[in-house]
Formats: sequence, structure tokens, C-alpha cells
Amino acid sequence: MALLRGVFIVAAKRTPLGAFGGLLKDFSATDLSEFAARAALSAGKVSPETVDSVVVGNVIQTSSDAIYLARHVGLRVGVPTESPALTVNRLCGSGFQAVVSGCHEICVKDAEIVLCGGTESMSQAPFCVRNIRFGTKFGSEPQLEDTLWASLKDQHVQLLMGITAENLASQNKISREDCDRYALQTQQRWKAANDAGYFNNEMAPIEVKTKKGKQTVQVDEHPRPQTTLEQLAKLPPVFKKEGTVTAGNASGVCDGAGAIILASEDAVKKHNLSPLARVVGYFVSGCDPTIMGIGPVPAIKGALKKAGLSLKDMDLVEVNEAFASQYLAVQKGLDLDPSKTNVNGGAIALGHPLGASGLRITTHLVHELSAAAAAAYFGPFCSVSRRTASETKYVRTEPHAGPLSGVGVESTPWDRRASEAARASRSSSRTQPDREEPATATLAARGPATVTR
Repeated sequence: MALLRGVFIVAAKRTPLGAFGGLLKDFSATDLSEFAARAALSAGKVSPETVDSVVVGNVIQTSSDAIYLARHVGLRVGVPTESPALTVNRLCGSGFQAVVSGCHEICVKDAEIVLCGGTESMSQAPFCVRNIRFGTKFGSEPQLEDTLWASLKDQHVQLLMGITAENLASQNKISREDCDRYALQTQQRWKAANDAGYFNNEMAPIEVKTKKGKQTVQVDEHPRPQTTLEQLAKLPPVFKKEGTVTAGNASGVCDGAGAIILASEDAVKKHNLSPLARVVGYFVSGCDPTIMGIGPVPAIKGALKKAGLSLKDMDLVEVNEAFASQYLAVQKGLDLDPSKTNVNGGAIALGHPLGASGLRITTHLVHELSAAAAAAYFGPFCSVSRRTASETKYVRTEPHAGPLSGVGVESTPWDRRASEAARASRSSSRTQPDREEPATATLAARGPATVTR
């Protein structure tokens, strides 16, 4: 839907993404969400006492307090006791759903400022034994279940997520070589962006204790930028003989969290907040669960139609890389421009902490837009079992004579001249699409560009 009330993102932060069993393994999903929330509140100069509601996305309830995770995060960071909280689960789109739910609360005037988050500790996913609470039959053996592995299977159609990606590869004639080449590209793009400091402004460093003492984690742990095409080609298919999906061209199991602060226009003026972006609209669509990763195609089309825009109007597009074959199927289905899609790498490099990835994408693109003066972006997401959440966000960093001093934001149709100038600014600060070499300009060193009429 297109939002009828102004909803602004005034802060966006995320933790580094930790590898499975890596440096962040001892932090619960609640802990990780708290880190991100504190960083966002501080960055946006938002007092916790002004937060009217908390919404956090989480998929696998991996800790004993996760049953009401959002409430615990809010109380930990100082949100008033009377402010309600909501934990949402739209599987891989849970982080996006937290933003959508926050927008709902502001649009119906249930809240003026909402703390939105997404978090996941996949390293802490427990093993469990089902159906033994009231005893077992004589001679039966209780089965130990890996809840992490179980979460990666659609129990309705009895398919692992990797098989749905193989189905897309078969339908779209995507080869193993295509997948490996794309996986290499996303690793190289992440390295170029990281070397250029493109993630600095969004990152909330975490201090961890190791055998060698305390260590500050401020870089994503999962990427393997030294990977070569030859190494990728040697990896065996995981889900299907002669298949396309390998450990090297699929997203990684990870830990991490993100948080953004949403505010109404009234709250922005009242508390003197600085908007980074405006949420224009969103769209949620279902798709065939046997090819669940194609979901971004109908979701993006629906969001564009609602907003009165086209993909040609987008300066940046992000599609979650659950699997290389899944991404390539979406790219083909939408005829996406590779030069402005996942330009700084995606989940194959960074990892995919289920409930956090929507916030990771949102946080990164908010900062990327501000620094590169881009005019609009999409952050579409594929979700397990028939659902896809897709958000459209739009920001224009130009002087504005309206009620929000210093930042002009409007919905559709946007000013074409602003869009063209934004693209020119972005083009001058980027390398070629393959991004094999580090980009010359750094986001950390650049402020928002000014677009004049």
C-alpha cells in the first residue's frame, strides 16, 4: 500500500554479522537486538522516553526470553513501561514486517515514534525432542530434532529451501557456472565496499571476549573475499546431484541484528529529528512455495504499481540473495539492471540471519542513499512458504521550503531532474558494475549531496 501519512526513518544501525558459531555466538537474539537498538537511538538523538512502541522481527526463538523478545529489548534500552511491544514473524521478511507494522502504528496514530528491529541468533538454535512431555510408548526412541535445520524446510510442501532454488534454476535454465560467477561477484562487491568504508556509518560495533582478550567486532565475519571461481567450482552440490546450489553460492547461516527509528512528521518537528528517508509504501505477495524465492517479482511489481513508479525510477535495488540461482531468477523475471542491484554485495557474502536481514538491507540502503544522493530504492525480500515482503522507500536530499527544514521528501511522482542528478552523482562515485577493484569514493567521507532545481 501507499502510505497516507508521512513516516520517516530518522536513524538506522546494525550489528556486524557473525559467522555461524563465530564471534557473536554467545549473544542471544535479544542481546544483539539491544546492541542495534541502543546504537540507533544514539545515532538519531532519540530519547528512549519518547518511543511509543517497539516492533522486532525474529524467526527462530532460540533463547528462553524470545517468546516476548521485543518487549525485553524495549525495556532494556529504556523505553517507557507503558509503551507496548510486538514481536513479528514473517520468516525471512520479518525485519521488513517490523518496519511495515511500525508504519501502520504511525499511520493510524497509535504511535508517533516507533523502534523497529530485526534479530537472529542462528548459532543458538537449540536441539529439541518433541511429543515426550506426557511419556512415550514402550520401546520407542525419542528423536532429537535440529531446530535450525528444521527451520530451513517448508513443512507444507516438504521441501528444503535449497530444493526450491534448484527448481528455479531448472525453470530458468540457470547453470552452475552462472551461480558461481554471481557468487564471486557478490564477494568482490562486498570487498570493494568494505575497503572503501561503505558500511562504516551503519555499523554498531560489538565488544566480545575471546581467549586472547577483548576484541571489537566491526566488520562482517562471514564474507570470503579471497574466494576464486576455481575454488567455487570444486564445491559439491548440496541438495541435488548435478545441481546448482553449493555452500559457496548460497547465503550463509549467521547471527546479527538491525534497528531503525520511525517517526511521524509531527514527531520530527517536535523533537527536532533529522530524517534520513521517507517510507512511501510496501507490498506483500504470495507465490508458489515450491519456488518460494521468486516472490520478489510479484511483490516488486505490486509495490511499483501502488506507488506509481517503475524500476527505471529506482537508483538502487536490493534483492536478498538466499541462493545465487534464486537471485538470478528474480533478476531475469524483473529484467533488473546489475549495475544498480546489490551493488555492495548481498547475503551470499554477508550472510542471512533470518529475522535480521530485512533490517540489514534497510539500514544499508538508507545510508547508501544519503551518501550517494540516490533518489529511491527497493528492498525486496523472499520468504519461506509463499510470502514475500517488499518495501519501497524514497528519499531526496535537497533543500526544502516546507515544514521539514533541510530535507525535502515527497512521494510520487518525483522530480525527474532530481533523479537524473542523483544518478549522475552516484555514477561519479562508483566503479564499473563488476566492482572487482575498490571504489574510489568512500561513503564515510561524503555527506548528503544537494540536488537543486
